[in-house]
Amino acid sequence: MNKIRLTKEFNFEMAHALFGYDGACKNIHGHSYNLSVTFIGEPITDKSNPKCGMVVDFSVMKTIVKPIIEELDHATLLNAETPHKELANENSLFGKLVLVNYQPTCENLLIDFASRIKKELPHDLKLHHILLRETPTSYAEWFAEDNE
Repeated sequence: MNKIRLTKEFNFEMAHALFGYDGACKNIHGHSYNLSVTFIGEPITDKSNPKCGMVVDFSVMKTIVKPIIEELDHATLLNAETPHKELANENSLFGKLVLVNYQPTCENLLIDFASRIKKELPHDLKLHHILLRETPTSYAEWFAEDNE
């Protein structure tokens, strides 16, 4: 068995607020996020396949993750329960507003991303882990083995 992990990184800008939080992050603020997505699989051995030697083409990884990035890049992400959404809707201050049914923490974003990515994977490929860096020194990780 020759399992190989491939990682692709994605960057996006996003604002959020933590509804009901007891610190500064209760206010709308933004981050420059870095998302690392790691798949695991075996390289293709069929010499007639143009992807021979690859686990997956990096362009396929991009295609799988791109809808998440496009939805959230330069958006304001808010818990659907927050009163901030009223201000956003009334004044059109935020332009691109995304409402979710969870607290938009780094941890919950990873749970959401993992669920969405796993639904799009070809049968011979698995999501190994994802890492979401909220700042240069702060990040959260999701590992498939921790969630089996």
